[in-house]
Amino acid sequence: MGVTHISTGSPFEAQIGYSRAVVADGWVFVAGTTGYDYATMTMPDDIVAQTENALATISRALIEAGSRLDHVVRVNYIVPDATEWPACWPVTSKAFAVAKPAATMISAGLQNAEMKIEIEVTARVAP
Repeated sequence: MGVTHISTGSPFEAQIGYSRAVVADGWVFVAGTTGYDYATMTMPDDIVAQTENALATISRALIEAGSRLDHVVRVNYIVPDATEWPACWPVTSKAFAVAKPAATMISAGLQNAEMKIEIEVTARVAP
């Protein structure tokens, strides 16, 4: 079984040297994804809107990989300001209502100050 690389066209992918997602051996590994709207390369100010954008980008990458949010088994959230994290819960609980993945939230700095959340997932390819 080969390896498939998926790109969203983000300039960061080319500049830093990574794929949005990699499919290997029935698994989909999605890179840490922030809240940019890649169509306009804009970043909302609000962490909830950033969470929605990140999950939409992740969802598109998973679909291209032959998976979907319902097949996520692991999710990592990175949030610089932990006090903002609870505002994201309605969005994340809806996105992962079926999958109920193992999850971790880490509070740490991100690449750019405008980034309020980064989300990384691991999923199975859909059966």
